[in-house]
Amino acid sequence: MIRKLGGGVLFLLVVVILYLVLAVLDFETAQAGFTAFLRLLAGILPVLGIVFSLIFVSNLLLDSRTLVRYLGREAGKRGWLIAVVAGVLSAGPIYLWFPLLSDLQEKGMRPALIAVFLYNRAVKIPLLPVMILYFGLKTVVILTLYMVLFSLLNGYIVEHILQARSKT
Repeated sequence: MIRKLGGGVLFLLVVVILYLVLAVLDFETAQAGFTAFLRLLAGILPVLGIVFSLIFVSNLLLDSRTLVRYLGREAGKRGWLIAVVAGVLSAGPIYLWFPLLSDLQEKGMRPALIAVFLYNRAVKIPLLPVMILYFGLKTVVILTLYMVLFSLLNGYIVEHILQARSKT
């Protein structure tokens, strides 16, 4: 019976049992933990709603042919540029991007471009003025250029590792 439940359901059951045991032993601590969980859930749900809305809209607007043309195997320089710009412009917690990226990969997005997107999330536009204030314009421009260039190298390496792994 336990094997039929799956890892996620089993984990949920263990957490619920632990909360119940804690509630019997120390109700106030269990209540505080549950309240913290509800606050976290309230903070995450709107962002998850946005992510799932983006997935829904991408399913409506992007057919596989269009996605493959811009972000697939034959995307060329334009696909790399789209991944860099999208990574720099993206915001929010990174773990909330994973479902959307997984959906895009299933539709044909290259893993290399996913790696480039994720790497370029490190370039934070709102922080650039503060970085310029502390480190100077020249240092920030050089650092940003290095980050973008290394994101491209990272994507290239990821693609070659995955190709080598698929051949074995």
